Amino acid sequence: MKPEYDFSAGKRGAVVPSAPGKTSVTIRIDNDILAWFRDEVDAAGGGNYQTLINQALRDHIAQEWEPLELALRRVLREELPTYLDSQSKSE
Repeated sequence: MKPEYDFSAGKRGAVVPSAPGKTSVTIRIDNDILAWFRDEVDAAGGGNYQTLINQALRDHIAQEWEPLELALRRVLREELPTYLDSQSKSE
């Protein structure tokens, strides 16, 4: 190591700037929640748990604002085939 370093050309701020459309924030997430997201990424063969958290938040927002008619149609599409299949087996 040098006895002295020249920081006269140094700049304040993040070492790596955030990508466009991204904001760096500090939040506190429960350990078990963070572990779940990390485990999901590992099980998928790698990736970024932050991207997975973003997607989970987007999915939640989309469901929160889903109009009732669309929610009913979605539930029917998802559940009706299972119901009809169980009815045909019981006959």
